[in-house]
Amino acid sequence: MKQFTEIVANPEVLNGKPCIKNTRISVDMILEWLASGATIEDIVKAYPHLNLESVRQALHYAAYFIRNEIVIEVKNPAA
Repeated sequence: MKQFTEIVANPEVLNGKPCIKNTRISVDMILEWLASGATIEDIVKAYPHLNLESVRQALHYAAYFIRNEIVIEVKNPAA
């Protein structure tokens, strides 16, 4: 398994969601910010206790673990 030294999951922090080490900033929060149009640089500027490497690791972590996800298409019967 790939090493993610900047990502931790602690049951006492955000119910065990993967977060950037020493923060309460979750990997999914980083993804939401990027999806809303923020850049990695925007995130680091807004949260100076983060660094480029920790944000990049959050993205690599998400990509690594979603790579083998199975997606099931669900159709809305009312549509």
